[in-house]
Amino acid sequence: MGREKTLEQLDKQLKESERVAISTLTGMGGIGKTELALQYALTDKDKDLEDRTYKSGICWINVSDQGDVGTQILNFAKDYLKISILEEGELENRVKHCWQLWGQEDILIIFDDVRQYKHIKDFLPPQEKKFKVIITTRKERLAESLKIFTLDVLDKKSALDLIISFIGEERVNEELDEARLLCQDLGYLPLGLELVSRFLKRRQNWSIKKYRDKLKDKGLKVRGIQESTEDMTAQRGVKAAFEISWQELEQEAQDIACYLSLFEVAPIPYQLIKELCPIQDEDDLEDILEDSLINLSLIKDLGSQVYEIHTLINRYLREKLSESNLTNEVKKAYCKLMVSVAKEIPEQPVKTDIQALTIKIPHLTVATKELNEWIEDEDLACPYVGISRFYEGQGFYKEAEPWRKQCLNIIQERLGEDHLSVASSLNNLAELYKAQGRYGEAEPLYLQALELRKKRLGEDHPDVASSLNNLAALYKAQGRYGEAEPLYLQAFELCKKRLGEDHPYVASSLNNLAELYKAQGRYGEAEPLYLQALELRKKRLGEDHPDVAQSLNNLAELYQAQGRYEKAEPLYLQALELFKKRLGKDHPDVATTLNNLVGLYRVQGRYEEAEPLYLQALELRKKRLREDHPDVATSLNNLAGLYQAQGRYEEAEPLYLQALELLKKRLGEDHPNTKTVKENYERMKEQME
Repeated sequence: MGREKTLEQLDKQLKESERVAISTLTGMGGIGKTELALQYALTDKDKDLEDRTYKSGICWINVSDQGDVGTQILNFAKDYLKISILEEGELENRVKHCWQLWGQEDILIIFDDVRQYKHIKDFLPPQEKKFKVIITTRKERLAESLKIFTLDVLDKKSALDLIISFIGEERVNEELDEARLLCQDLGYLPLGLELVSRFLKRRQNWSIKKYRDKLKDKGLKVRGIQESTEDMTAQRGVKAAFEISWQELEQEAQDIACYLSLFEVAPIPYQLIKELCPIQDEDDLEDILEDSLINLSLIKDLGSQVYEIHTLINRYLREKLSESNLTNEVKKAYCKLMVSVAKEIPEQPVKTDIQALTIKIPHLTVATKELNEWIEDEDLACPYVGISRFYEGQGFYKEAEPWRKQCLNIIQERLGEDHLSVASSLNNLAELYKAQGRYGEAEPLYLQALELRKKRLGEDHPDVASSLNNLAALYKAQGRYGEAEPLYLQAFELCKKRLGEDHPYVASSLNNLAELYKAQGRYGEAEPLYLQALELRKKRLGEDHPDVAQSLNNLAELYQAQGRYEKAEPLYLQALELFKKRLGKDHPDVATTLNNLVGLYRVQGRYEEAEPLYLQALELRKKRLREDHPDVATSLNNLAGLYQAQGRYEEAEPLYLQALELLKKRLGEDHPNTKTVKENYERMKEQME
C-alpha cells in the first residue's frame, strides 16, 4: 500500500548503474523494508518470462542468521540454476566461482535483514552490470560505499487504505475519525498498521475506539501489536522489531535513549538534547546520536540540528525508562530543563520569540501534563506561566486560558489555598480576563489576590501595591474612575513608603494615575504627574530607557488630547526613535508609537503623511505579532478611519470588516474594542447613505 512510486524509484536506481548496482533499503524496524524488497521481486516474478528483468534468477538470502550467507548462495545456484559448484576450498572462493558461472541475463540478489556489513561483504557479486543487489537493513550507514534508499512511514491515505483492506470500508466509515486517529497513534508505521488491522479483523466485536483506548492505556503491551501471524512477511511484532536495535546499543547509548524518551513526539532541537543529557563532552554525545541512535533508526535526523522520535519508538523507549533505575533521575532532569525554558519566555514575547519557542512548547507541555510531581514547589508555576505567555503574546487568549486555570488549580492542590503563588496565579488569570474584556470574571480574582497578599505579606507590601494597581486598571477600563482613583493613590503612597520616592515603581504609579486623569479629561492634574514620572525614569533608568520612551509617548497623547499638537509631535518622534534604538525598529512598541503619531497627523488633516505610516504600523504588527493579533485589528481600524475621513469608503469598508471579524474571533463580540470597531463601521455606513 502506498509504495508504488517507491518501487519505481528503486527500480530506476538499480538500472542506472553501469556496474553492479547495490541499493540499501534502510529505515526503522517495521517500516516495511523486507516487504518492499519482496514486492519488488514478486512484481518481476509474476511477469511472463520474456518480459522479466531478472531472467537469470532472483536469489533471496536471509542474513539475520549471519552464519550461512555463502552457503545459501551456493544452495540456490545448485538447486534452482543447476550450477556445478566447487565442493572444496574456502567458502568465499567457492561463492566467487559460483558468480562466474551464473547466467548472462540480469540477476537480482536480495540480502535481507543485514545487521553488519561484514556478514555479506565477502559474498557480494562481482563488478558486473548484470548483478543487481538489494540490501535491507535498519542501519543508516551500513557502509560508506553503498547507495542509501531510505524508507519513510506511509502517508495518511495509504495508512487508512491499509486498514480498509483488512476490515472493510463499511466498518472504517462507521468510525472514520477514530480510524484516522488510530493511524496517527501508530505513527503510520506499516508493521503496526498491519498487526492492528489483522487483530481487528479477527475481533469483529472490537470497535476502533476501543483499540485506541487500550493502546493509550497499555502501550506496546496491548493485544494485537505484539506478535506477527504466520501469513505475514514480518516475523516479529512491533516491540520485538525495536528490541533488535535496542540490543545493539551500548549501555551509555541506552541511557541517552531513555533521556530522550520524555520528549514529545515532535521535532526536538539539539540544544535541548545537549542540555538534558548528562554527557560532558559534546563530541561524545554527537557520536552516540549519529553512530548509534540515528544509525539504528531509533531517532531520525531532520536536518538543521533537529531530531524526531517515532511515536511507537517513543512508547518503547518510555517502557525501557520505566524498567531502568534512571526513572527519577531522568524525570527530575527533564523538569529542571523545562523550567529553565519556561523562565526564558518573556512576559510579552514578540514574533522572533514565538518563532524560537514554537519548537520547544510541545516538550514544555510534557512537564505539565505528565511530570508535575517532579517539578520543585518553587518552580511549579513556571511551565504553565511560560506556555500561557506563549499564547497570550500571539493574542491567542482562548488557548492561554486553560493553562492559567491549570496553574491555579495545581498550586492550590499542592501548596494550599493561601500560598502566595496562588495570589500570583489569581492575578494572572484576572489579567487574561481583562485583556478579553471579561471584566466581571476578572474583578473577583483581583480582589481575592489582593486579600491573600494582604493576609500573607501585610497591608503595605509592594506586591499589595501591585494588586491595587491592577484592580484600579480594571476599574479604569470599565470607566469606573471614582473607584479606580483611590486605589491608584493608595498604590502610589505605598510604593513611596516601601521603596522610596524615586523608585521606578513609583514612576509607574505616577504614570498610571496620570493615565486615569487623562481619561477623565483632568488634563491639568495629569500633566505634572506625567512630567514627574518622566523625570524620575530618566534619573533612575537613564535617558534612553524604554520606560522613558513610554513616558514621552503618554505625555504626547495628553498634549494631543488637549489640541497642543506642536508639543505632542516632537515627543512622539523622540519616543519613536528611542524605541527603535533600544528595542529595534520593528518592535511592537515602535508600531504603537507610530500608530499614535499617525493619529496626530490624522486629526490635523495631514492625510498624505498619515497613510504610509499607518500602513507601516500595520505591516510591522503583522510581522512581529501575527496577522490575526488584536493589535493588527487596531491598525486595520485606524487605517479604515483615515480612509473614512477622506471619503474613501470603498477602501475603508473591507478594513473595518476584517478588523471586526478578527476581534470577534480573538476577543469576543462583547469586548470594548470589538464594540468600538463595530460602532465606527456603522457610523461610516450612515455617512455613506
